[in-house]
Amino acid sequence: MLNSIPFKKFIPAILWFLLVLFLICLPGQEFPELDGWSAWLEKIHFDKWVHAGMFGTMMMLFAFPFRSADLHEEKKKSIYFLIAVLTSIWGLATECIQLYIPFRSFDLLDWAADSFGSIIALYVMRLFPTK
Repeated sequence: MLNSIPFKKFIPAILWFLLVLFLICLPGQEFPELDGWSAWLEKIHFDKWVHAGMFGTMMMLFAFPFRSADLHEEKKKSIYFLIAVLTSIWGLATECIQLYIPFRSFDLLDWAADSFGSIIALYVMRLFPTK
């Protein structure tokens, strides 16, 4: 199955994975203060939407190469589900990694947002099956 999908189709997903790893390893004080916007962004829980977007994007980037694979649609759906679970686990792992990063911390709500993004991406992938 994986042998029939060229490695180059996974490069965007791998690069996104590495970008997320880089971002979660940045010390907390590296992020800019958004004067005047901070209260509004906190009110809409902007950071949680960013988490959902990052992990939803990761799930979809890893799932896209399977869309064109010569697999039964049910097999693709089970692969999408596995990718969503693994993306959620990666979200939990990133929270654990942040325990060791200065000015960062473990946040269950961030992991919930990561998982929410993965679930939404899974839903979108399953909603639009390949023809």
